[in-house]
This record gives sequence, structure tokens and C-alpha cells, in this order.
Amino acid sequence: MPESAKSLDGTVLTTPRLLLRQWRDDDVDPFAAFTADPEVMRYIHDGSTLDRTQTAERIALWQRHWDEHGYGLYAVELRETGELIGFTGLAVPLFLPEVLPAVEIGWRLGRPYWGKGFATEAAQAVVDRARTGFGLDRLVSIHIAGNEASARVMVKLGMRLERETVQPDTGRPLRVYAMDL
Repeated sequence: MPESAKSLDGTVLTTPRLLLRQWRDDDVDPFAAFTADPEVMRYIHDGSTLDRTQTAERIALWQRHWDEHGYGLYAVELRETGELIGFTGLAVPLFLPEVLPAVEIGWRLGRPYWGKGFATEAAQAVVDRARTGFGLDRLVSIHIAGNEASARVMVKLGMRLERETVQPDTGRPLRVYAMDL
């Protein structure tokens, strides 16, 4: 079995360093620390940070996405320590209607985990799973212009720049990358 092993239903993926799994109640506080960091949130939506309640609401929304679509955003933890480092996974990008119907691959990591290859490692496991188990034939990934770290991950995954556009509710410039599966 390849290193990016999976559970039978795709809700758990492993890589050499990471465990991608469903969200748990005890993930709220560590993830809230990330969403309260202005640098982590700089390229997310309008750049606003989130408090603990808003973070808990987002996690609940992501859990419902799994129930509705059969795929979603995985909590990502370090296998060696069990600490939560962020998320990666699949979502429907409702915030950008011009690309619909589409499924987006995305990620967000806490700042201590940047620059270590974790986003690429986790996202590649999700791409591999999307190719074999979710019945998808295409993925997009969207970043706010200026977020070159995310653009580099997209390119490493084999995505190509498809279009430049503007986020309808904020006016922020966006770049949409895509790949066929």
C-alpha cells in the first residue's frame, strides 16, 4: 500500500509525517490559536482573524460538509506528537460562483508549521485520494494574489494557473489554479 494510506471510507489519510483525520471537539482551542493570528489569516477572505466561537462554528460547518458531500477538510496533525497543525482538504468554493461547479483543494497551517513542506505533503495525500475515491475529475485551488507560498504548493501539486479574477464580496484579487485528475 502506498505511504499515503487511507481508511476504507477516506476519512483518515496518513503520510510519512502527518495524520489527516476528522475534526474533534478538542481541536477547537489549538485551531482557534491559528485563526486568531493575523499572519495566518492575512490571505483568508478579508484578512480578519476569528475568535474561538467563530472558529468552532467553522469546524462544525466543515463537519457538516463531510456529511453532505462525502469529502471535506481534514484536521492535520503531526504523527510523531499528535499536535494539530492545521487543515487540508476539499470543499465547494461557494464564495466564487464563477468557478462552479467545482471542488477546491485548500489548506491552512499554523505559523510554526510553515516552510516545512507540510502543506504540500498533506495536499498531495488529498489529491491522491481524490483521484481514487471521491469520483472527481478536476480540482481547483484559489489564492489571494500575493500569497506566493500557496501558489508554490499549487504548482508542486501539478496545478496550472487558470484565471485571475476578483473575490465578489471583498474585491480582493484572486488567482485560480486547476488540475485534471
